[in-house]
Amino acid sequence: MTIDTRALGFGSGERAVYAANPWASRGRLFPEDGSLTRSEFQRDRDRIVHTTAFRRLKHKTQVFISPDGDHYRTRLTHTIEVAQIARALARALKLDEDLAEGVALVHDFGHTPFGHTGEDALDEMLKPYGGFDHNAQSLRIVTKLERRYADFDGLNLTWESLEGLVKHNGPLLSATGEGTRGPVPQPIRDYCELHDLELASYASLEAQVAAIADDIAYNTHDIDDGLRSGLLTFEMLDDVPFLAKLMAEVRARYPHLEPSRFAHEIMRRQITHMVEDVIGVAQRNLDKVDPQSAADVRSAGHVIATFSGEMAETDRCIKKLLFSRIYRHPDIMRIRAGASQIVSDLFGAYMNDPSLMRSHYWVNHIAGLGETARARHVGDYLAGMTDTFAIKAHGELFDQTPDLR
Repeated sequence: MTIDTRALGFGSGERAVYAANPWASRGRLFPEDGSLTRSEFQRDRDRIVHTTAFRRLKHKTQVFISPDGDHYRTRLTHTIEVAQIARALARALKLDEDLAEGVALVHDFGHTPFGHTGEDALDEMLKPYGGFDHNAQSLRIVTKLERRYADFDGLNLTWESLEGLVKHNGPLLSATGEGTRGPVPQPIRDYCELHDLELASYASLEAQVAAIADDIAYNTHDIDDGLRSGLLTFEMLDDVPFLAKLMAEVRARYPHLEPSRFAHEIMRRQITHMVEDVIGVAQRNLDKVDPQSAADVRSAGHVIATFSGEMAETDRCIKKLLFSRIYRHPDIMRIRAGASQIVSDLFGAYMNDPSLMRSHYWVNHIAGLGETARARHVGDYLAGMTDTFAIKAHGELFDQTPDLR
């Protein structure tokens, strides 16, 4: 992928005309005085980092359950890696780095314990009550469930940060008002009644780079963790031509490299190629669209920061490899079944006796709520759990807890 290095914003501090402008933000749901020392997007990022939800990510599964080893990624380390890549892309494209970083840091707040397994189990339990969506749960956390400030619930983030959180993967509504990926989750619809996030438009370019940074990070680091676990081998990587070429380059330059260094050399090259590919594509798309404001990016009608066709095919091949060799591996599936049972068991127990949710701030009021409202509170409580807390809670309530090793 050819990129125009003359157009890159390396360390210049210059912001392009199409970048989000923190000094012209659409504001917060609850108006606040500005800061003398930080931009509005800096304040958002700082609020995100200081949340309980951010700290909980350190004990939430990425792929491998934490008891498997200290060196595997968790949701927290994955999130930090996404933020680093998002910030690098934002700087190269002369965007607002703080907004891109903030969207990256908050994008996984709504994930349940045990990764996508926990999300699937909780969604199944909540289907009669509207289902569960981790993106909508992230919005609930930052607009309602974090209870830190005297003047409002949530973090009172700017419109741009909330828009990026909700729409970083694209519009949720078509031009005709139909859901682009099924019905829009109720928590998102409810919030938009108060603070319209314009669900039919694309998000800012800062949110777009956060979204593609997520793909780059987990495509790379799930391979790294797979190699560490033994579920992947270097021979298996030959199934992806892009990875086979990278391995050949490393072997040619370092013929006697130890496996751990060999793996790292592959991963760092993979990230570099993917990042440079996105920059080159974004530059060409920006030349075509010629946006003169962040609003022009939102109305472009397509994603600007994305992979080239060739890299998109590589992305598909890598995902296919990860699904077949890791995500659907019999050992992982056995652990997933146990994790699913833990979430399902806890949901049933808390629905039957809400007083068991001793640390939930609504515990004294839930018994008087209707079934749907009670289920949503149980969903909030379960989604907020770490892996370790969920396992411990299950052990306290049930005679036998699945072994997730």
